Amino acid sequence: MLTAALQLPYLTEDYPGTGGRIRVQLDDFIVEEIPLYEPCGEGQHCYLLVEKRGISTLEMVARIARALRVSPQAVGYAGLKDAQAVARQWISIDNLHSNEAARLELEGVRILQVSRHRNKLKLGHLAGNRFTVRIRGVTRDMLSIAEAVLGELVRRGVPNYFGEQRFGRRHNTHLLGLALLRDDGLAFVRTYLGCPLPNEPSELQTARALVEAGAYAEALKKWPPALRDERRVLEALVRAGGDVQRAMRTVPNPLRRLALSAYQSYFFNRLLAQRIRTLDQLEVGDVAFIHASGAAFIVRELAREQPRADRFEISPSGALFGPKCLLAEGAPGERERALLAETGLSLEQLRLPGIKLKGARRPYRVPLADVRVKWDDGLRLEFRLPSGSYATQVLREVMKCD
Repeated sequence: MLTAALQLPYLTEDYPGTGGRIRVQLDDFIVEEIPLYEPCGEGQHCYLLVEKRGISTLEMVARIARALRVSPQAVGYAGLKDAQAVARQWISIDNLHSNEAARLELEGVRILQVSRHRNKLKLGHLAGNRFTVRIRGVTRDMLSIAEAVLGELVRRGVPNYFGEQRFGRRHNTHLLGLALLRDDGLAFVRTYLGCPLPNEPSELQTARALVEAGAYAEALKKWPPALRDERRVLEALVRAGGDVQRAMRTVPNPLRRLALSAYQSYFFNRLLAQRIRTLDQLEVGDVAFIHASGAAFIVRELAREQPRADRFEISPSGALFGPKCLLAEGAPGERERALLAETGLSLEQLRLPGIKLKGARRPYRVPLADVRVKWDDGLRLEFRLPSGSYATQVLREVMKCD
């Protein structure tokens, strides 16, 4: 049965946590993108190394696009970086003069370097990220605990859980994905617009309760204007006279893709939670993930493959369910099929018109490198992770809190 939240076990549960707080100040969380390639110095695309402070990547792109009077779609970037942080990353803009780029002065954005390249930056064009994180509100004796936990993560790998941001502020985006796949309009409306939470503003709780009662027009009168996407679906619901199936067809494709991605992520996290104590040990039937290439293969002979896992060349992987997902065999395959059976959907049924959901494999662990720990008005952690993994998974192992 799908739930709104998961209690994910720690790999290093035998170690105590440091506790503490992160992101007390912007400079407490610094992330620097490691590009997949350096700009060559020539070409039609202007490459900018930018530093953003306290804003999201999409907000940074919007500000730069407005200042240059270009479409935000003309701005390329390799990855999305935290808003509550200082982040440095490359972006590209087609046919922009380098002098014009260097003169940009925007709130929250600083241009560090200008170059040129032959192609536009696209999502995924990065090798990883370097992080510098300060944990405040801890005592100096926590330094040895942090060093021990990080040493274990270097040796065995960082659990490659999807972070809570994947599931939205209400931790239920994966439930929207299931409702979409089942074409269950009522479940979608109740999950997206209903289900009031105690930590939400009282007026919003009232509006959500009205949705639960089917009083959609009354709910619309009380709906906060700031929740624009939800409001549009509620307006469509009122126009459709309460027809939830018609209203669900107005859900924009970006939200559909996000919901389906969260659905995949939820099941991956559950598979990894089952495997957490042996995430560095292969089983016969595993789909092994090759870190250097991203390719995968079925494990047949443990004696031959486990030494490669010990060298961190390969790792066991979990399913991101979709029509073309390669499922494991043996005992790992039985676990994957048991989770899929909970939804009553087959791999072939994991489709939505206009949305590409192929399915894939994701390694249960990722390597942690360039680790340094020191005392600097708190615990100062420095480390490097590959693209697609979360610094928060390192921090939750160290701090033992979400």
